[in-house]
Amino acid sequence: MSEDQIIGFVGLGVMGEPMCHNLHAKSGCPVVAYDIDPAPLARAAEAGLGVAADLPDLAGGCDVIFISMPGGNELAQVCDGLAPHMRAGQILVDTTTAPVDLTRELAGRFAELAVDYADAPIARTRQAARDGTLSVMVGASAELFGRIEPLIACYASDVTLCGEVGSGQVVKILNNMVVAETVNAVAEALTIARRSGLDPALFLDTLAKGSADSFVLRSHGMKAMLPATFPLRAFSTRYMLKDMSYALQLAEETGVEVKGARTVDDILRATIDKASLADAYWPALLAVVDPDLQPSTPDGD
Repeated sequence: MSEDQIIGFVGLGVMGEPMCHNLHAKSGCPVVAYDIDPAPLARAAEAGLGVAADLPDLAGGCDVIFISMPGGNELAQVCDGLAPHMRAGQILVDTTTAPVDLTRELAGRFAELAVDYADAPIARTRQAARDGTLSVMVGASAELFGRIEPLIACYASDVTLCGEVGSGQVVKILNNMVVAETVNAVAEALTIARRSGLDPALFLDTLAKGSADSFVLRSHGMKAMLPATFPLRAFSTRYMLKDMSYALQLAEETGVEVKGARTVDDILRATIDKASLADAYWPALLAVVDPDLQPSTPDGD
């Protein structure tokens, strides 16, 4: 990592903003931010970061550019805005969770411009983004990984090279598929336990002492589903449904029938359509499993 590098960061959303600030605080490099929302840009300027006027301005002045977008459509739009202004030798690090085929297509497009491209989607919570303890799955050559890993380590405590471009996306998409199916299992078990007359807190605590214990049980189950509190400005039902669509696409491309994932996809859709919880923290799918539930959706900030 060279302190002569100028780092750009596009997308100061719930996860991107703390990641960008951690790069500013820990990398030793100048960091320039860009977002269409003026509020996080104002906070960036107050913290001493540079602020780009637009995507061409960012592309023209930065050596390494990080991108954090809600999904593949937004990622493609940002790349369309950056590409005409990129130069040979620059690096793009995409932290978005995006379709594998799109990721590989974008990497090929930028390779023609002699711009290196890595997919580096993130896992863990908004608090982990603030604390700099995210987990990052990287798809890149070993040589490129060696150049970007010290920068990623500014906001992550676990950084794994998963293979060539696109591999990070495969791991992240399947990670979310497994988590979603596990959250649904906990939601079903919790609902059955309540209706059977068990104390729900005692039930989950007892599961955590046995072979059903998991991060999902202790985090999504105990912290969100048990109190039925699903904040806004967290990882929303809409976002998880988007990631599940990527998982189903990948399953179809690889010829795997994923009945469990399709069931959870249906439940997530019902969480949006029937329970009107599109913007709530996504374990709110419990409200579909247990229609008697009265969910709370406080502002996450």
